[in-house]
Amino acid sequence: MNRPSAQRAPGHAVSVRRSIWFTLIAVAAVTRPALAQHTHDTAATTVGWTWSVSGQAFLNSNVQVRKFRDFHVVEIPHWLMVDASRSLGRARLRLHGMASFEKWTFGRYGSSQVFQTGETFDGAALVDYQHPHDLVMAANARLEWPTGSRWTWHLEGGPVGAPALGPLVFMHRASAGPNPTAPLTHHFLDATHVTHGVITAGLTAGAFTLEASGFHGRESDEDRVRVEFGPIDSYAARLAWRRGAWHAQVSAAHVKFPDPTEFTDHDIVTASASHTGSWRSRPWATTFALSVVREAGFGVTLPAALIESTWEAGRDDVLYVRGEIMKKDILTRGGYDPPDFVHPHILSRIGALTIGYERRVASTRAGTFGIGGDATIYARDETLEDNYGRPFSAHVFLRYRLGR
Repeated sequence: MNRPSAQRAPGHAVSVRRSIWFTLIAVAAVTRPALAQHTHDTAATTVGWTWSVSGQAFLNSNVQVRKFRDFHVVEIPHWLMVDASRSLGRARLRLHGMASFEKWTFGRYGSSQVFQTGETFDGAALVDYQHPHDLVMAANARLEWPTGSRWTWHLEGGPVGAPALGPLVFMHRASAGPNPTAPLTHHFLDATHVTHGVITAGLTAGAFTLEASGFHGRESDEDRVRVEFGPIDSYAARLAWRRGAWHAQVSAAHVKFPDPTEFTDHDIVTASASHTGSWRSRPWATTFALSVVREAGFGVTLPAALIESTWEAGRDDVLYVRGEIMKKDILTRGGYDPPDFVHPHILSRIGALTIGYERRVASTRAGTFGIGGDATIYARDETLEDNYGRPFSAHVFLRYRLGR
């Protein structure tokens, strides 16, 4: 099947300029006041504003082994995040910006990853690659105001944000630790963390938070620089509970036409529980998550489960593990079919187990540096034998984190 060329929407140049402005507002303009006075610190206070800057980057040697073809590439997955907040009377305003330059630090298709799926390249569905993140990963604002002693309302929105769906995205989960790779369940659980056009309203009462979102359901397109504005055509709701070291959530969404290669809507249900505490007096974080994605037009149901854990075994030693099991459409993903046409879907069960280790080698005012590596083994259906054989993945990396 030939790959059709990706088409650029009218007004592309205007959209690029608009995206650059969002990046400047959400990231550069926010970072500058904080870093001007505290070059290497990750937090600062200026004229009523409280700022924090965080980020990390991997210099990652990525090895992917599969039948017929092996991959060995060096890539740089990374992100930079800036947050700012201040009081407005009884209310509090929070600004959030996030950026990534993976468009230029990943390979042409993205990051090689056996059995990974999601988004497109040259108009064709990506398989065995994790797509690069957009330049503007987040640009939104949140207003919180208390009413009484127990109730707090919030309203959140912006050109790029995350609707009320799923657990915390993998790159911010303590349980994901120094793992440089996106979970294979990313597009089941938390891939909506980069959504163009989101508005969320919520209420917190004690340990519980109930919130609902309206958003534009289409996944990011292949132009990683511009922000793709569109109608608010999808919705989500989430009930979360937080107490001490525990956090849990259940959420559901109806996403309008998220995949341009499949003319169907998605219904998504997720549930997760996380614990961030200690074991043997050393920090320990674990997340367990479930999801079911139903492609409404085809009647295809795709379940997934993830468990991941990170333990700081010593002051400079970190162990991490991730286990996943799911059903995916690998062999027939992306049908290019007209609306109301149903093509066969061959679903395959896939399992993955990753075990890794990182050794911290330096901690300075400029940042923290660590060296690590991991290996992943897979279990797969017989339907994938001819294409994949016995796949295997491994990484050796240098990780940099902003701050001590």
